[in-house]
Amino acid sequence: MRLLSYFRGETFARGIHPPHHKETAALPIRRLPFAPRLIVPLSQHVGRPARALVRIGQEVARGEPIAAADGFISIPHHAPASGVVEAIELRPTANGPWTESIVIRVHAGSTQEVLWRRPRDLSGLDADQLVAAVQETGVVGLGGGVFPTHAKLKVPPEYPVDTLVVNGCECEPYLTSDHRIMVERADDLLRGVGIARQLLGGPRAIIGIEDNKMDAYEAIRSRLPEDGPVTVEAVPTKYPQGAGEMLIKTLVGREVPPDSRSYQVGAYVQNVATLASLGHLMPNGEGFIERVITVAGSAVTKPGNYLVPFGTPLRFLLDCVGARDEGLQVVFGGPMMGQAIASLDAPITKGVSGILVFRSRDLAPRAALKTYPCIKCGECIESCPMGLNPSTLGMLAVKREYDRMADSYRLGACFECGCCTYVCPANIPLVQHFRVAKTVLRGRKAA
Repeated sequence: MRLLSYFRGETFARGIHPPHHKETAALPIRRLPFAPRLIVPLSQHVGRPARALVRIGQEVARGEPIAAADGFISIPHHAPASGVVEAIELRPTANGPWTESIVIRVHAGSTQEVLWRRPRDLSGLDADQLVAAVQETGVVGLGGGVFPTHAKLKVPPEYPVDTLVVNGCECEPYLTSDHRIMVERADDLLRGVGIARQLLGGPRAIIGIEDNKMDAYEAIRSRLPEDGPVTVEAVPTKYPQGAGEMLIKTLVGREVPPDSRSYQVGAYVQNVATLASLGHLMPNGEGFIERVITVAGSAVTKPGNYLVPFGTPLRFLLDCVGARDEGLQVVFGGPMMGQAIASLDAPITKGVSGILVFRSRDLAPRAALKTYPCIKCGECIESCPMGLNPSTLGMLAVKREYDRMADSYRLGACFECGCCTYVCPANIPLVQHFRVAKTVLRGRKAA
């Protein structure tokens, strides 16, 4: 088994090196208290929304199923706290649209202990039973994709996977929740790696960690047996090292073709937080009711990594971390790929890995962000990890030549990492143009 203290291979081409801002990396995970009311949207994932199992006025215990999966590409939800179902109604979400949600009035003094669980022995389960057990947890991809994990683990048999790539890079500035999980919950992570390997037919596993997180590297390395099927490697710190295509290139040396899945080249990528959640929840027979979230930014007086129950209203969380100034700017996720939120009344959902809160006065004024014509400097081309021409794509987007973007300039290969927008001296919002183009093309295809 190779246990490297540094990476000796070649990483992907291009990319950028934004400031890290990883000040919360040394802060241990802390638990956030319960809000008086928790709002659990029935749709927190890619796929069909869950179906409510509870009625108004019903008492629920922490961890109890409150919504069932509606088909295979769907997941259940569980009560984040003990309380009474107060309403099942439309509530605002972070990206704008209102969605059907279960509102739980939390019992005063409710325990943080999980009260509803069904421990099980996983060793005797076949592949289909194991996939069903993963679905019962309600876990989704926690690296940003929010695709149901059980569905992603069901790889078509015609594509044998020989390498499980475990993504511990966390290359987004500010975010350190994965870092703390690897340091504090390495046993859960390795248990989750074992579950994924069992489902994928027992491939080797490589845990890739950026070399600015060597304490996490050592926490995992010290737990790995000699000559085992699981290895860990420290890879160069560069954005977007944590993108699946980039990490496969770095660790396995394979290119994932555009519009293809990684398993088609024999590799399968999973985030460390996702696997650590499986490693903790599945043996205990528990549902996914909370996750570790980085809370940081200039407006936060108590930054850190918090274990946050799903459904916690954003306003309540901001009050807990001391972000009370007027004119707050809030982003769910990291600064490169995250989204500005539409409402402070939105709840925390399964896909939120970080919450960045800035005072308006600390951000560049709008006048400084004025967009200018492209000067053909080529910076965006030099930074794009997929080897695209963002400048040309941007000009085609302005002309609404979306089909040409897809057919001739590989728009589908763009995973919206934001490198091109970050380096553009003309302040052209290239990624936003690309997102609009993809939305239009999806709409045309659906029609």
